[in-house]
Amino acid sequence: MSSAQQRLTSIANQLSGPGATSGKQRILSKNPDDIVITLAVRTPLTKARKGGLKDTSLDDLLISLLTSIREKSNLDPNLVEDVCVGNVLCPGGAYVARSAVLAAGFPVTAAASVANRFCSSGLLAIQNIANQIMAGSIDVGVAVGAESMSTNADGGSPEMSSKIMNHPIASQNVQPMGQTSENVASQFNITREMHDRFAANSYQKAEHAQKAGWFDDEIVPVKTIFKDPKTGETKEIVVDRDDGIRYGTTAESLGKIRSAFPQWKPSATTGGNASQITDGAAGLILMKRSRAQELGQPIVAKFCGATVAGLEPRIMGIGPSIAIPKILSKFGLSKEDIDIFEINEAFASMGTYCVQKLGLDEAKVNPRGGAIAFGHPLGCTGARQVVTALSELRRQDRRVAVTSMCVGTGMGMAGIFVSEH
Repeated sequence: MSSAQQRLTSIANQLSGPGATSGKQRILSKNPDDIVITLAVRTPLTKARKGGLKDTSLDDLLISLLTSIREKSNLDPNLVEDVCVGNVLCPGGAYVARSAVLAAGFPVTAAASVANRFCSSGLLAIQNIANQIMAGSIDVGVAVGAESMSTNADGGSPEMSSKIMNHPIASQNVQPMGQTSENVASQFNITREMHDRFAANSYQKAEHAQKAGWFDDEIVPVKTIFKDPKTGETKEIVVDRDDGIRYGTTAESLGKIRSAFPQWKPSATTGGNASQITDGAAGLILMKRSRAQELGQPIVAKFCGATVAGLEPRIMGIGPSIAIPKILSKFGLSKEDIDIFEINEAFASMGTYCVQKLGLDEAKVNPRGGAIAFGHPLGCTGARQVVTALSELRRQDRRVAVTSMCVGTGMGMAGIFVSEH
């Protein structure tokens, strides 16, 4: 067994470590200094360059979401001191974030910043706002994850110096994400059939959730302009549902799709078993419990904490298999203490590996489907997963969720949230 595999095994063994009961009691307890969430909503997720938000710039997407947050919260906007926007692709994102906050009706006293840790940017934004509140820097903040992949393309890695390109590990960061998926499939023997079975399960869960109306309390509609690709005419529309979910998807139908990356073996990743390119945004209001009670704000959930872990960039997809045990260990929890795991389905290869490696109950993993079924707007996902997890905890009348994702350049991030609704 290699040293890397020994490390993975050692960390995974922490999943059922001692002290889990007392750890769960601690996170379920209520204290005045707890960081709580008083509102958690998202826009619909729509197909990039095809769906309902394809002509909506990041500016307008943020304005729509932040306006909904301001109106739905019944919170005096003058109390919001900072807004952190998780975003990956937008040039001049810091200009856009601050400008959108102002255009959405928040006062000049509300600051803004951008957080970028690739696919975990939305969760990083939550952590950044929470940390400021814990440190006493601010009392009330808004965390957002947002991405317009229709209007901002992912250009991949930039040109980097010879010192990086000649380094055996750092140079792996020029590998495209599709190549890292094939690396995971090859190294950990994830077959094409396993890919398609995982992906079909995601589509089927998402189809059931959408038909049952489970997404309805997550979503705030977006009024926007849509340009008809055939006529060129523009019209105002209201987007109020995810449009990437393909009804009737099966492992057999996915098995007919050709490989997306035939240049890399085993060439098991396809357009049907990888996350969709998508537009969307999600946002949460955070403050201390004592402040929420003082303001009469509803307490939806408690943010317990988040952590990040690093690994080889070439197999970045397995990041959750390291980050999840790490966060559970920090809180003295076992996997049995967790009611829902929201794990970003960047690729079916990494999703399959992480569920198997951690020995998770598949019924607890992405019960409404995931990014394969309805999309992965890069900067949005870390916040979107929290919104979805909290809604599902309410529906199931459960308490504890772990959210996690792999992160480009070889990282994983994970957070713990407790529903109080």
